[in-house]
Amino acid sequence: MTPALGIGRHQVEFGHPDKALFTDPTVTKLQLARYYETVAPVMLPYLRERPLALQAFPGGIAAKGYFMKSVPAYFPEWIERVTVPKQGGSLIQAMARDAATLVYLVGQNVITLHTFLSRADALDQPDRLTLDFDPSPGATFADVRVAALAAGERLRDAGLATYAMVTGSRGVHVVCPLRRGPNFEVVHAYARSVAEAMVADDPKHLTLEWKRADRGPRIYVDVNRINYAQHAVAPYAVRPRPGAPVALPIQWEELSDARLKPDRWGIAAAAARVAADGDAWAGMTRHARRLPGG
Repeated sequence: MTPALGIGRHQVEFGHPDKALFTDPTVTKLQLARYYETVAPVMLPYLRERPLALQAFPGGIAAKGYFMKSVPAYFPEWIERVTVPKQGGSLIQAMARDAATLVYLVGQNVITLHTFLSRADALDQPDRLTLDFDPSPGATFADVRVAALAAGERLRDAGLATYAMVTGSRGVHVVCPLRRGPNFEVVHAYARSVAEAMVADDPKHLTLEWKRADRGPRIYVDVNRINYAQHAVAPYAVRPRPGAPVALPIQWEELSDARLKPDRWGIAAAAARVAADGDAWAGMTRHARRLPGG
């Protein structure tokens, strides 16, 4: 019989709790599940009502993983679902409204959760503008911090509120909460114009070249997540990288700290930070602004 964990009002089936999903150091499925259970109060506000793309690694991160978008038939009925129209049909995707869902997903070998930039009741209207500063080999994280700070100044001058997240990988996301209304095409066009202006001002360090080979040692300013049915790594999600680093919301002024690293917080450190300081993005939705010119 598959063991179960009592999470809230659900009994969550959870097989192979001692399976190592990460090594050096070892992080087991159960440890990962307990991390997500611990941070659920701060993580769930950024997940609720949003379709999820789930990155699963049945053999741990040392083996090949895959993305799961359609909800498998065996998922329990209490996992929330949404129908997402697409060209020629639709997908039924999972959403997360409670800690039990997060724990269940880890039980299915999901390590990383990625979310839509829109909510289920208006899938074509993004409520987040996300700029991803992704450094190429040869670019430094100090350059990433400088670029993110410059983006924040530019976006605030345009009337938007700005928030920062280290991605747990190489870069930084700058995120602006939006009032819904404009569709993805309009929001993407605005974000692209911001990125183009930044690249024009600093072509030595920034680029919009889509092909990695054409970027050189520059930082790619990625606005392509701002498209229908695309997704971005969720705040507090664990990345499938050595050390189990976390995509962690930070205070804006931390971008000025030379000690900041994109993968600084593993699951223990991230959980401890949340316990001590709470959510760095608390109150974000209250600061949603209209798209400039929209």
